[in-house]
Amino acid sequence: METILALGMPGGPEIFVILFIVLLLFGAKKIPDLARGFGKGIREFKDATKEIKKEVDDAGKEIDKP
Repeated sequence: METILALGMPGGPEIFVILFIVLLLFGAKKIPDLARGFGKGIREFKDATKEIKKEVDDAGKEIDKP
C-alpha cells in the first residue's frame, strides 16, 4: 500500500530534480517559449470551454420558451 502512495504527487526535492532536468534538456532560452506556448494553450482551452457553456445555456433558454 505504501508503494502506491509513493507514486503520487512529487514532493519538494523531486520537483527541484524535475526542474533541473527540464533546464538541462531544453536550456534556459527555450523555457520561456515553452511556458508561453503552454499559457496560450490553457487560454484557448478556457475560451473554448466558456463558448461551449454559453451555447448550451442559450440552447436551454430557447427550449424553455413557450
